[in-house]
This record gives sequence, C-alpha cells and structure tokens, in this order.
Amino acid sequence: MMAAIDSDRELSGKTHPACCNLELLLKDCQIEHVRRSGPGGQHRNKVETGVVIKHIPTNIRGEASERRQQGRNRSIALFRLRVNLALGYRISEISESPSLLWQRRIMNGTLKVNSEHDEFPALLAEALDTIFYYQFDIKAASQFLSCSSSQLIKFLKKEPRAFSTINQRRLEAGLHPLK
Repeated sequence: MMAAIDSDRELSGKTHPACCNLELLLKDCQIEHVRRSGPGGQHRNKVETGVVIKHIPTNIRGEASERRQQGRNRSIALFRLRVNLALGYRISEISESPSLLWQRRIMNGTLKVNSEHDEFPALLAEALDTIFYYQFDIKAASQFLSCSSSQLIKFLKKEPRAFSTINQRRLEAGLHPLK
C-alpha cells in the first residue's frame, strides 16, 4: 500500500511514501515513457507522451497517458502513484498526534481538502494508517484525528477504493459496513 508523509513524520522515521516530498519519492522510483493508443491523432501515436512511474520498494505504480504533453502526464502519474501508495502501503505505527498537515486541514472538526489537491494523498495515507491502527474503529480513529466520524467517512468516500477497502476489512473483522 502507498502513503505520503509530511516533514514532521519524515524526521521521526515513520514516513509514509505518499507523504514524502517529491524529490525523496522520485529517488525510489523508475520512470518510463510510453506510447499509448487512443484519441489524440498522429501526435499521440508518434511520441512517447505516456508516463508510468513505479515505486520500486513497494512495486506500486501510477500512470497517465490521456494528455498530449508528457510533462502533464508526468504530473498526473505522480499524483496517481501517491494515491496508490496511500491505498496500498501501510505503516504499522502512528505518531502521538496527527501530523501538522492534518492539523492545518482540520477546522472545527471539519476536514477541508479537495480530492484533486496535492495534499490529498498524504492525508489519505494518514487517515488509512490511523484507521488500520485502530482496527477499523472509525470512532477511535476520528477522535485521534480530531474530527467527527462522519467527517472521516465523508473524506474516505472521496476515494472510493479506500472506502471499499475499509468496508471490506470491517466486514472481515465482524463490524458493520460504513454508509
């Protein structure tokens, strides 16, 4: 599974790959430029504008080829890699308190972030790590993260694969699924 970490966690040695700054993350990645078929005309078929980024330690990938510009596809692939890391990589320990990034995003118990924002993968990784740590007890995880259970569930729904994974794991643990 993948995740991202902000600087306070990087220093503590509990850094999730989805939370790392991009330079650090890319040091552990292999980038491949590929041709992709589909709409876009001759330009798309002649030039390797598609980008596949593989995080070598976890074997998790992010890819994009829908844009005609390689640079734009690279940015999209990197974001998708970070989201996939948040989904696919778990850290078994959590810090004594939520990260500074998480604390900055909580206002009166409400988590404010768009699923397309650059900080989303790091926040998703932290939320998932916390939920796994608390053995899928959403109430305990939300209390640790200083938000309401409904806010945490609403946040998870922004990434349907995360919401589905948590519900599957809750069922396996004998808990009712989240709605």
